[in-house]
Amino acid sequence: MRDKISTALKQAMRDKAADRLSTLRLINAAIKDRDIDARSEGREEGVAEEEVVAILSKMAKQRLESARAYEEGGRIDLAERERSEINVIEEFLPRQLCDDEVASAVNDAIKEVGAESIRDMGKVMGILKSKYTGQMDFGSVGPVVKNRLCSA
Repeated sequence: MRDKISTALKQAMRDKAADRLSTLRLINAAIKDRDIDARSEGREEGVAEEEVVAILSKMAKQRLESARAYEEGGRIDLAERERSEINVIEEFLPRQLCDDEVASAVNDAIKEVGAESIRDMGKVMGILKSKYTGQMDFGSVGPVVKNRLCSA
């Protein structure tokens, strides 16, 4: 994924695509910051691929929240800029699961851990996070898991 981002960065420089270049530089900076933290913890190789996906997911989520705030404040120009950054970030994220796929993944995770009550929610979420990081919004999946476990 790092190579893909680096290639996109170089192409944006060649194309003189200023907005895209700016977003790609932000992505690179966030990854490098996390690499520095990882090295200070003794992990010389830096962050793993899963962590890069998590960084990108967090960046996209932050921009979505900012875009909503700008829209509420009547700053459509700034909201559009945030949304264009989201589009660039999402190019490097895995495909998001649709609602049916999320429901199926939740059911599979519940069966895998043998969850029977709301007390098992942490186990179910742990399985989902290990398998589907970057592919689903865990903030919206949590209530789905909770509902399934409460009705079980």
